[in-house]
Amino acid sequence: MPLVPLRQQLEAAEAGGYAVGAFNANNMEIVQAIVEAAEEMEAPVIIQASQGAIKYAGLDMITAMVQAVAQKAKVPVTLHLDHGTDYATVVSCIRRGFTSVMFDGSQWPKEENIARTKEIVKIAHAVGVSVEGEIGKIGGVEDDIRVEEREALLTPVSDAIEFYRATGVDALAMAFGTAHGHYKLPPKLAFDRIEAVHRETGAFLVMHGGSGVPDEDVRRGIQLGIRKINIDTELREAFVEELRRQMAEHPREIDPRKLLGPAREAMKAKIKEKMQLFGCAGRAR
Repeated sequence: MPLVPLRQQLEAAEAGGYAVGAFNANNMEIVQAIVEAAEEMEAPVIIQASQGAIKYAGLDMITAMVQAVAQKAKVPVTLHLDHGTDYATVVSCIRRGFTSVMFDGSQWPKEENIARTKEIVKIAHAVGVSVEGEIGKIGGVEDDIRVEEREALLTPVSDAIEFYRATGVDALAMAFGTAHGHYKLPPKLAFDRIEAVHRETGAFLVMHGGSGVPDEDVRRGIQLGIRKINIDTELREAFVEELRRQMAEHPREIDPRKLLGPAREAMKAKIKEKMQLFGCAGRAR
């Protein structure tokens, strides 16, 4: 089926009380793993491309790969730009066929972030593309976005509500205790803020830095309004660990397919595990 907008996916998730998994892709094997997992689990899915992935694979290549598999998929697939930080990148993704874009203006003061995000929303909505916005600084590392832990402050509820209402974004990312990359200690999530923002606005909330968040915290976040959960680090770990194992067991193997195939299967297993946790398995029947 054709790629679908993010808002369509999240409206269904809100009605069903689950979250849709958003998985980062960098190459063919990862795209295949994500869609195969979604089909086997009968789950809706979001494939994300970061600015780093676009730089690595090329925008045309990323778009073509996802469109090719989505056309044959029996489940709804969204192609989403993750952490777009500049106007040119966001517009380029919209022009190439992305059905959702994230504009991350969190490096700007609140009023500037609102103004810039509103402009992106105006452009994207004119052509049926969904927009995710971010208010507050989410910690950790996401390609070229680095935020010191001391700066990763929790987003005030009032700021999140103001930003959501002023911009008209389809999905809202805010800082509530998660971080990109590895956690040194288990994260402490501000569930009260998640609950308050969702209760006041009905916003579809996004959990960035979903890798490593305890399962019970993920489930509680979904109950309180999280509708999109980003997973990248755990997928990379599954893929690379299996690739290393294959290379160690078959040091003379020179066929990339025999090394990358098992790595793809290991990643697929991790994705299926997350889909079960998020409650989206079986929702695309």
